[in-house]
Amino acid sequence: MALCICSILLMSSCSSADHNDPGTEYMPDMFHSIAYEANLDDYYYYNTWGTEDEYNKLAQPRVPVKGTIARGYAAPTAAKYVDGSATTNAISIPVNGSVPYYYEDSEEERTRAMNEIIKNPFPITATGLKQGEELYNTFCGICHGKKGDGNGWLVDEANTNQVYPAQPANFLDALFLEAGNTNGRYYHSIMYGKNVMGAYADKISYEERWNVIHWIRALQAKEQGKDYNENINTLNSTDTPFANVRQVAEMHSAGTHHNAGDGHTHDEAHPEGDHPHDSGSHEIDQEGH
Repeated sequence: MALCICSILLMSSCSSADHNDPGTEYMPDMFHSIAYEANLDDYYYYNTWGTEDEYNKLAQPRVPVKGTIARGYAAPTAAKYVDGSATTNAISIPVNGSVPYYYEDSEEERTRAMNEIIKNPFPITATGLKQGEELYNTFCGICHGKKGDGNGWLVDEANTNQVYPAQPANFLDALFLEAGNTNGRYYHSIMYGKNVMGAYADKISYEERWNVIHWIRALQAKEQGKDYNENINTLNSTDTPFANVRQVAEMHSAGTHHNAGDGHTHDEAHPEGDHPHDSGSHEIDQEGH
């Protein structure tokens, strides 16, 4: 008898649902989690762990743990082969543009960035140069000029309304071609701005910034009568054409090894930035310490 009564009570505790009423749920916590979920305000009236306002506060987005790097940029090598073509067992990883930057907005930190951020972590590609050109012309050309000569529309004599208070940098000057003028100088300026130039960190993503720098290098190479493309780089010894990276990757995939005598160094497959402890390899450091 007792079992029968209990069964009736259990069955009556639940009511059927219709199109206007979800019905009454028995043990609703089995369906509605009371656990907090990141970025989701899912307060349920049976929640007994706090008020609705407290729940909303705890569900707000959090600042990432210092030193973490967004998936897709754990290492520049992964970003090079986002289509999964690096090796036979590579995993395709979506690229994103959220990467920490551990240099402050000061002249001392600018100098440190110039000394530590040497090599562009992305290889030179036709696609990257095309994107870099488009972004450069959109955000930089109006001041620095489409040729990189510092004669943009804001300071061009043809602009009768010119009121720009300073002469934009001429990337074709010897100063910007010296060996000590590393990619860190450009990257730091993009992140924080320089003099009357504002920051562009919120306007172009991580990879886009580096492609803009690639395009600046391509403009410098053109002025010098040199090559800077996915097949060859005669402008400097730090930025890697994609053909070199691909060749080394293919050699590794085939199970062969090479030495310094074959014209390719082992680091060509891993441009500075993959190795946080190498000198000049702080692209992981500067974006992920």
